[in-house]
Amino acid sequence: SLVLEWNSLGVWEEGFALFCQGLGANNVLQRLDLRNNQINHQGAVELAMALRQNTSLQELDLRWNNIGLLGGRALLNSLHSNKTLKRLELAGNNVPSDILKAVEQAVNHNQDRWAILSEAQNRADVLTKEVLSLKDEKNRQFLDLMNTIDKQREEIAKSDRMATTRVRQLQEALDEQHSIMNSLKAKLQITEAALALSEQKVHDLGELLNAAKQEQTSMTERHFVELQQQKQEGIDREGKLLRDLSAASEKNLLLRNQVDELEKKCKVQQDQLFQAKQDLTNTTTELKLRAVQAEEHLEAEKKRFKKSLEDMESLRVKEVDHMTQHLETSERSMQDRIQRLEAVRIALEEELSQIKAAAVAERGRAEEELIKVRNQARLEEQQRLEHLEEKLRLMTESRDEAQNCCLKQKQMVTEAQAKATQASLQAEGLRRRLEELQQDLISKEEEKVTEVNKVKVELQEQIGRLQAERTAQDGLREKIAALERQMKALTSNHREALLDKEGEISMLLEKLRVKEADMARMREEEAQRASFLQNAIMAYVQGSPLGALSPRK
Repeated sequence: SLVLEWNSLGVWEEGFALFCQGLGANNVLQRLDLRNNQINHQGAVELAMALRQNTSLQELDLRWNNIGLLGGRALLNSLHSNKTLKRLELAGNNVPSDILKAVEQAVNHNQDRWAILSEAQNRADVLTKEVLSLKDEKNRQFLDLMNTIDKQREEIAKSDRMATTRVRQLQEALDEQHSIMNSLKAKLQITEAALALSEQKVHDLGELLNAAKQEQTSMTERHFVELQQQKQEGIDREGKLLRDLSAASEKNLLLRNQVDELEKKCKVQQDQLFQAKQDLTNTTTELKLRAVQAEEHLEAEKKRFKKSLEDMESLRVKEVDHMTQHLETSERSMQDRIQRLEAVRIALEEELSQIKAAAVAERGRAEEELIKVRNQARLEEQQRLEHLEEKLRLMTESRDEAQNCCLKQKQMVTEAQAKATQASLQAEGLRRRLEELQQDLISKEEEKVTEVNKVKVELQEQIGRLQAERTAQDGLREKIAALERQMKALTSNHREALLDKEGEISMLLEKLRVKEADMARMREEEAQRASFLQNAIMAYVQGSPLGALSPRK
């Protein structure tokens, strides 16, 4: 601002002309006060030339001078080229009213133009600030996305590590199961060998029983032959036997007592055999119950197999050990009983041989008695034969029962082998399942990598789009600058052209607003897409079969 009122600058024309030249070259001064300086029309012409060159002066006060008609016209003509002057005071200068109105219109036009330009500049500044803020937000979002992607990669790596450790643990458990299955197979082979030995023993006992039967048949034949011989000799010795009837009767009583004792012993042996049979039946029932219990335990362990595989294996091993121990104890008890029966049989055979020897010795003495007691002897022999046949039948039945027990034990062993094979098949199925799960994990990891690459590519494309939008905005800015230049050029010709340009500027501003809305929408879509991808990845990680295994974070 420069105030030079009441200085009579217009009196010296040359000095005022130099002053006007300096004013035309100045680009800083905005307000000039030249009231009461005796400026005439020539000074007004110099001022008009300076105003044509000046681009910074906004207010000029020329009141109370002597400008006149010519000076007013010169100033009016200079306002056509000067677009910065917003206020011009010409009161008290003898300037016609029409020129004053024209000057006022030109100044108002400059004021309107200045207001429009200031608004456009303000809007451009606001747009640049918003664009910069958008750039900053985009950069922040991009950095946040990269950070989230890095975090997701770290989480994926951690989940992969957990999955690998879990797979190793499962592999170790499978190896332990295989070792347990091998030990069970070895134990089953041992039990099969023991059963084969027991079968051989039973076969040997059967052969011994057959030999005893053959011996008994041969003894009966010999006895029959001897009886015939004794008949023939008894006919010759009937006289001698009459004398010894009394002694024979006494000996017969003794023999009857011995036979009664032997019958009691046979009954006791029958009771022992019956008890042995009952023990065998009890052992078979106990074995069946144990087998049923073992099957129930196996079914329960199958149901609980998913929860605790190792507990099931340990229980199965315990059950198998208990069964094998019970089988071994039962085999031992059976072997002891068979040995006892063999000892009893041997004792009976010894007693029979002793009785036969006594009978042979007494036959010589009691030949006369045999004639009278022939029928009784025959009946006693038949009873003994029937008793021996009953003993043989009982022995055969005990042998058959022992064979049946062996067969049942074989069936139990085969069932245990079948269960062991089923368990091995289940273990192989689990191993295959683990391999399939590993392949699924690998494929899913590849899909994750492809999805991450796709996300990166989409982000790069979006960054390219943003850069293109930046270039478009720069182009729009250049267009705005060109339009402003065109506005500067066209405002001198007509005000309607300026209004048209203002309409174009408003259209461009609307386009910019549309672009801003599109950018905001794209930003929201990107945020939604990023959140959707993050939720999808987290849901996928949590919904995987190793996720359930893996610990929740």
